[in-house]
Amino acid sequence: MKRFLKAVLNALATLLVLPPFAFYLLGKLFLGAEKAFPGCSQAFGMLPGLTGVYLRRAFYKLVLPRCGDDCCLSFGTVFSHPTAKVGDRVFVGLYCVLGDVTLEDDVLLGSHVSIINGGAQHGIDQLDIPIREQPGVFTHITIGQDSWIGERVVVLADVGEHCVIAAGAVVTKPVPDCAIAAGVPAKVIKFRTDEHFAGQSRVSADAT
Repeated sequence: MKRFLKAVLNALATLLVLPPFAFYLLGKLFLGAEKAFPGCSQAFGMLPGLTGVYLRRAFYKLVLPRCGDDCCLSFGTVFSHPTAKVGDRVFVGLYCVLGDVTLEDDVLLGSHVSIINGGAQHGIDQLDIPIREQPGVFTHITIGQDSWIGERVVVLADVGEHCVIAAGAVVTKPVPDCAIAAGVPAKVIKFRTDEHFAGQSRVSADAT
């Protein structure tokens, strides 16, 4: 019964977002996707409650290359690029700002997480040219499957699978799989596999 109700609500949400989706397509035609998309994302980000979750998901399923059926994109969260991808069972907390990013399956983002497309988006080498006019590089960021990004983390580089990034960290370099990282800039403090093997060792020792 619960699955049937969710299917009905998802279908209703899809119907409700068709007019704004048509408006987005019109804006995309005249302005291009990069200019038409942010305004729509900001508007959908301000829809409160469970209604907002369903409507955001329905809209992004029509617009993004991938948006998982059962993802949760919370209030205040906005995407800046229509190239973002959201996997299955992804949870995104309140007021997140997401750029050109891939969130793989089972990723968890805390509130106020910013995922920025690298640290070289603006050139800073020339003093006689304003920074906004200097060429930069936008790097696509991937957050690996089953990784948990804590509250108010800033991510500027890829994060591997099964990682944990502590609250308030700033990720400036790629984080390997199964790592637990913390600090500014973020550094790997240990690996989850170490905890697993340590736990197995303790169990073995207790058994003897």
